[in-house]
Amino acid sequence: MDPTPSSSSGPPFDRVSGALADYIRRAGTAEAPGTAVPQSDPRARRPAGDGAEAGGQEQILGVVDLNPNLRITSFNLTAAPFAGVRVAAGTAFAELLPPEDVPTVTQRLRNVLETQEAHVARVQRLRRDDGTELVVSMSILPAAAPQGGLTVSLIAMAKRLHLYASAAAIGTSLDIGETARSLAQSLLAWGDVAAVDFDFAVWTGEAVTEQAHDRIRLRRAALAPDRAWPEGYVTCGDNLPRGASRLLVGAVMRDDAPQAVVLTDGEAIARALGDPRLVRALVPGGLRANVACIPLVVEGPEGTSGPVVLGVTEVWRRQERPFRDSELFDRQELVAKTARHVDLARRHQREHAQVLALQRRLLPRTSSDTIEVATVYQPTTPDSAGVGGDWVNSFPLPGDRTALVVGDVIGHGLGAAAAMGQLSMEARALLSAGLGPGEVLERLDETVTLLDDTDAGLAAGYSALGSTCCIAVYDPVDHRVVMSNAGHLPPVLVRPDGSAATVTAQPHPGLGAEFAVREPFDVHEFTAPPGSLLALYTDGLVEDPVASIDDGISRLKDVVREVHPWDDLQQAARRVVAGLAPQGRLRDDVTLLLARMTGRHSRDTATWQLPARDDTPARARALAASLLRRWRTGDRTRDDAGLVISELVTNAVLFGAGPVTLRLVRAGRRLTCEVGDTGNSRPRLRRGDVLDEEGRGLLVVHKLTTRWGVRWTDTGKAVWAELDLPRVR
Repeated sequence: MDPTPSSSSGPPFDRVSGALADYIRRAGTAEAPGTAVPQSDPRARRPAGDGAEAGGQEQILGVVDLNPNLRITSFNLTAAPFAGVRVAAGTAFAELLPPEDVPTVTQRLRNVLETQEAHVARVQRLRRDDGTELVVSMSILPAAAPQGGLTVSLIAMAKRLHLYASAAAIGTSLDIGETARSLAQSLLAWGDVAAVDFDFAVWTGEAVTEQAHDRIRLRRAALAPDRAWPEGYVTCGDNLPRGASRLLVGAVMRDDAPQAVVLTDGEAIARALGDPRLVRALVPGGLRANVACIPLVVEGPEGTSGPVVLGVTEVWRRQERPFRDSELFDRQELVAKTARHVDLARRHQREHAQVLALQRRLLPRTSSDTIEVATVYQPTTPDSAGVGGDWVNSFPLPGDRTALVVGDVIGHGLGAAAAMGQLSMEARALLSAGLGPGEVLERLDETVTLLDDTDAGLAAGYSALGSTCCIAVYDPVDHRVVMSNAGHLPPVLVRPDGSAATVTAQPHPGLGAEFAVREPFDVHEFTAPPGSLLALYTDGLVEDPVASIDDGISRLKDVVREVHPWDDLQQAARRVVAGLAPQGRLRDDVTLLLARMTGRHSRDTATWQLPARDDTPARARALAASLLRRWRTGDRTRDDAGLVISELVTNAVLFGAGPVTLRLVRAGRRLTCEVGDTGNSRPRLRRGDVLDEEGRGLLVVHKLTTRWGVRWTDTGKAVWAELDLPRVR
C-alpha cells in the first residue's frame, strides 16, 4: 500500500515547512525543496550524514496526521533519514515508538487534543525495522477544523543537532557505565554497531597513567544495539583479548592529536588484528564491515609527556557505506567531549570508593559475649554528591563495658568523611582513656570548633559545625547504660517484654554550636535488662518528605519491636532498613546500629563495697582468693591477682576517699579487677629510686597485668587491671 499523503498539501504541513525555511537557508542549501544547488556555487556546502540528497540538500522533514483516537490517517515520511521507519494508515502512532516511550508520548498527544495548545520541539526516538532508532525533534500541533485530530511534525535531527543533543545527554551522569551506554547509543547515528571499551583503571577509579598503547588492558563498557550476539563475541562486562589494543596503535598520537583509525574492509581489519580469534571477538558476527576507531584521550597529569588513554570507541558499519571525513570530525568532537566526562566520572568513583572504604572501615566488626551488634550502612546513589558523614562505631572498653556511638557530619563527600573519621577516632580514644560520654562530647565540641573552616567546608559540600553525636556505654554487670546526646535523634530501646520507647536526654543543639547558649551535655542513665534491644540511627532512616520526623521514629519503634529475640541480628537490621528507607534514590545516607544486650552472668562477676580502713586490703585479698578458688584459677593467678588487688585497694584507702568498691569479672580467659573510690586524684606510674619505700605499687601492677588504667565515674574514679587466665585442662 502506497497511500497518497494528503497532509503534504494541507495547511499544517505548509506551516511546518515554512518554519524550516530559515533553517534550510542558513544550512547553505537550496531555498526551495527539490531545487538543486550548482556545485560551482561557492556558497553551497553539502551537509554531512546519510540524508544528503543528490541536489545537495539534507531533507529532514516528515509529517504524520492522527485522528482523535491517535491512529494514523495520512503521512509524509519520504525524506531519506526516515528510511526503515515502518508506517501505515490506520495503525496506532504508538507503534512508531520504543515501548518505554509509549506512555509519556501518548499522554502528550492527549494533552494537545484536550487543550488545543501545541507541544513543540521535543527530542524523541522512532523505531526502525532493523532494530535501530532514529532521533527526531517532534512537535505536536492541533489540526484545523473541521477534521480535528493532530498533526505531528518530525524533524530528523541533522548531525550537528544530534551531536549537540548527545553531548548534553552524556554529561548528565557521573556513573561510568551510564556514560558509556549513552555514548554507544549516540554513536549509532554513524553506523550499525557501536562499542565503547575502557581501560581497567577507569573502572576501578585508579589513577590512569601513561603507558605503552599496545599494553593497555580493555574491558567492554557498552555495546549497541542490545541484541543476541554470537558466542565468542565480546559483550558488555567482558575483558577484551590482550591484542585488542592494537586498534589503538597509531591512533593516539598522530600530528600531536588523537585521530580516527579507519579500516575499510575485512582484509584490512584482519591484517590490523593479526589473529583470527581477535576477529571473532571484535567484528560483529556476519557483518562485512568497515570500522572507525577513535580513542578516548585526556591530557596527562602535570609532568607527563603526553595524553593518557582512557579507552577506545568503535563504530562498525556495512562495507558498502564508507566513512566520510565530515562524519569522522563529528565523531571526534563527541568522543573528545565524552572523554572529559569519563575522566570526571572516574575521579568521582575514586573519591566515592575512598569515602566508602573509610565509612566501612569504621563500622563495628565483632560482637562480644555480653552484647551482639549489627550495623547497616546504605549510602546515597553513586551519581549523587558521594558518601556522607554518617558514622557508627562499637568497641570494647575497660571493665568489660562496651561503647556504642553514632554521629552525623552535615554534607557529603571526602571532606565530610574526613571530619567524620576524625571525630570517630577521637571519640574512641577518649572513651578508651576512661572519660565518660558527657566529657567526651565536651572534647568533641571543642574539636569541631577548632577544626572547622566554615567557608572551605561549605564550598566542599559539608560543615563540621552542627554535627551530631550520641554516645552510650553499656555495663553488662550492672545491666545499665550511660548515655549522652549532642543534638542527635534519640535511640530506641526495646525491653524484653516487647515495650519500645525512645531514650531522651536533655536536648542539646549539637557539636560546635557556638551561636547557642553553652550548656553542659546531659548524662542520662537507664537500665537495659538482658534481652533488651537498642537501636541507634541517623536521620536518613526516619526522614520522609511527606511526614514528620516523629512519625518516622514511631514507625522505627514499631519495626524494631518485631525483631524476635532469636532472629539473626544482622538480617533483622537489614529488614528494618528495607522497611523504613525509601526505595530507589536515597535523599540521605541511611545508618542503623542494633545492639542486643545479653549481659554478664552473675556467676562470672562479684562486687563488694568495703570501708576505707587499714585492714581493708587484707579483707579484699581474702574475698578475692575465696572467689578465685571457686572459679578454679591456678595458684599463680590467685597470687598475682591477690597482689594486684592489695596494691589497688591500698592506694584507694591511702589516697582516695569514702568507701572502696571491689569488682571482679571473669570473661573467657581474662580476669578484670576494678577498685573504685570517691577520690578524684589520678594515680600515675613512676620509677622509684633504689632507696624509696613508697611509689612502687603501680609498678608492681604494671608488671603483673596485661594492661591497666583509670576511668572516671559520677562519684569518683575506678582503677582497673586485667590479667590473663590460664587454659583449663
